[in-house]
Amino acid sequence: MPGPIAPGTKKAVALLLGCGVVTAALAMGLRQSLGLFLAPMTTAQGWSASGFAFAIALQVLVNGITQPIWGQMADRIGGRRVIMIGAVLQVIALLGMALSSTLFWFTFFAGIVMGCAVSAAGMPVIMASLTRLLPDSLRGRATGLGTAGSSFGQFLVVPLVAFGIAGAGWQWAMLAIAAVSLLMIPLALPLNDQAAVPVAGAPAEEKAGVALRRALGDPTFWFLSFGFFVCGMHVSFMAVHLPGFVASCHLPIGVGAAAISLIGLFNVFGSLTAGELSSKWKRRELLVIIYAARGVLMGGFMMVEKTTTSVLVFSAIMGLLWLSTVPPTVALCARNFGTRWLATIFGLVFLGHQVGGFTGAWLGGVIFDRTGSYDRMWLVAVIAAFAGAIFSAFCRDGAPGGAQQVVPPRVPEGRTAAA
Repeated sequence: MPGPIAPGTKKAVALLLGCGVVTAALAMGLRQSLGLFLAPMTTAQGWSASGFAFAIALQVLVNGITQPIWGQMADRIGGRRVIMIGAVLQVIALLGMALSSTLFWFTFFAGIVMGCAVSAAGMPVIMASLTRLLPDSLRGRATGLGTAGSSFGQFLVVPLVAFGIAGAGWQWAMLAIAAVSLLMIPLALPLNDQAAVPVAGAPAEEKAGVALRRALGDPTFWFLSFGFFVCGMHVSFMAVHLPGFVASCHLPIGVGAAAISLIGLFNVFGSLTAGELSSKWKRRELLVIIYAARGVLMGGFMMVEKTTTSVLVFSAIMGLLWLSTVPPTVALCARNFGTRWLATIFGLVFLGHQVGGFTGAWLGGVIFDRTGSYDRMWLVAVIAAFAGAIFSAFCRDGAPGGAQQVVPPRVPEGRTAAA
């Protein structure tokens, strides 16, 4: 029965990685650009900023809730088809957002439809496809490249969208994003990871329900989920509130924007490094170091004077740790639970990330409204970071392939496969 692409098949590997990385870059970059539309859309439509923000927050929740569902579909029909469905949904969502005349319909398209779109054509499904289609020796590099691509998309696409809004207006810019989203359909073609049909004499395929029960009954699954909750809380808190924190420190508004940009840029290097280390080193220890380093960094940042230099240095270092948790988390899911139902299981772990993201964005605002300061939220983030490190230390770094025998993915025609 065919297996993953052989490491020596350089052209097939390069095509697969290239399409996966660009797809992740487009998916993340286009999604992260939505915040740029808040000011022009609320001004033009007469909507409240909180109403717009609720639609985007709803998108985060819907993304997390539907991720395991899309993961299950990807495990059954292949990531390629699910990503294509997500691209079509994203086009529909963006067209609906651009043409919405009421906040209700904008919330429906931006929150529900777009939430489903970004989970179908998002990083978990792409990472699961790459993991299944590549041998164990290349999986860490692939997830590192995919995560770095997501950050590079944020770094590159967001300024282009801002330029489009300034030059053509928010509505035409949103319609242009919808058109660009169609590019994800041809880019998904190489991600053909649909499970092969079992043949006589092959090991029995583990059923989805059995795989889920095995994962949910394993403490490692919950340790990974809690760690990802912490990661999501950090990411959303800083993405939403770091510019406001910078402003509360009486620094120029451009410093906050530069801080977010630096985080995205340096995350490219952090993700690539984490991907390489995930293939060569213990993934468990890597997660412990990443979460503990976040705690030390944020604690140190709270104790120094807030200047332009200290904020930018903090942002650059935080960028190295930003999404570097993704490659070792994906690797641990694959090693402990196998690759057959990886999109489903990693989707459930990713749900923890999105719940943490909602918590970080919401709790940061609540604490600031009640105290007039972000100090207590930074303290919560520091404590959570060390808790994430402790829980990661209890993860089992199992042998490749998980405990159960899985059916290897089908290799598209024309590719060389490992025996």
